[in-house]
Amino acid sequence: MNTALFKIMMVCVGFVCATGCKQANQGIVIVPDEMQQKVDVLYDGQLFTSYIYPDDLEKPVLYPLRTAKGTLVTRGFPRDPRPNERLDHPHHIGLWFNFGDVNGLDFWNNSYAVPVDKKQAYGSIRHRTILDIQNGKQEGQLTVAADWTDHTGKALLKEQTRYVFSGAGDWRIIERITALTAQQDTVVFTDNKEGLIAIRVDRAFEEPSKEPELFLDANGNETNVPVMNNEGVNGIYRNSEELEKGDVWGKPTRWVSLSAEKNGEAISIAILDHKENPGYPAHSHARGYGLFSTNNLGSQVFDKDAPLFVLTLKPGETVTFKHLIVIKTNGYLTDEVLNKLSQEFFSH
Repeated sequence: MNTALFKIMMVCVGFVCATGCKQANQGIVIVPDEMQQKVDVLYDGQLFTSYIYPDDLEKPVLYPLRTAKGTLVTRGFPRDPRPNERLDHPHHIGLWFNFGDVNGLDFWNNSYAVPVDKKQAYGSIRHRTILDIQNGKQEGQLTVAADWTDHTGKALLKEQTRYVFSGAGDWRIIERITALTAQQDTVVFTDNKEGLIAIRVDRAFEEPSKEPELFLDANGNETNVPVMNNEGVNGIYRNSEELEKGDVWGKPTRWVSLSAEKNGEAISIAILDHKENPGYPAHSHARGYGLFSTNNLGSQVFDKDAPLFVLTLKPGETVTFKHLIVIKTNGYLTDEVLNKLSQEFFSH
């Protein structure tokens, strides 16, 4: 996040500074641990999140995510299951970025649950190296490289992603800038609902469920999501067009927020799109069962009257995506604040 965006965040939080908004003492410190295949991100010495890339995951992810108070906002399953969690969609872990149709390969739904004899239909994202780490009082940066591969290990895309971590008082912010470059073959992203940047949230952020649900992925595989105990479940989605709850799904929007109370803590999470992204404004792929996703590469799949969205990269061509993730505690994010953040995000 550039200095201008940090300043607008401070303007947005100015009216709550009396409740404890302060500058970081230690700031952001990023600690790589090659043996554990992770990079910890600390804010004032406390764990905010970790970039993890273990061999048994089909993509690198940020996991877990915490508020400024240390409260978990991401689901534990399948890495660290917690009581009363849903056990569906094992490919939903932390905060991630991938897509359901890249040269016909499904990167989104790949996980340990896919049988070996079906892996040829799926793609994986493999961490390659850490390119840069920068610590700082206001922000810290982590830049990494990865390959998008088919089941044989052939790279379709080279990925370079820069994470910019920042915070102040009750706020934590992640800016993700991802550049994808086609390698030997032309790469085609074809309209698909499974994408693009997503968070699988903690149970408290789900919408209360009243009946079982059945979901199909792009390959026609079924996932049953059962009715569960709704105690403490109170999540509410809202987008920049003032739509709420289930009406958010499939709609183009500049930002989507998800708010809930967890153990007496009022928390909001938001994903902001950038005007320079392909497919802006992105369609929301946010589900009441806990999938919070924003999709720049799906259009007709959400609106049958829209044209088919296809993004083609010839060998050597690059596409870049920018997204902002905001986690706010001690009070919910308002439309006014999110619109200010969105406007400033657009300016850089």
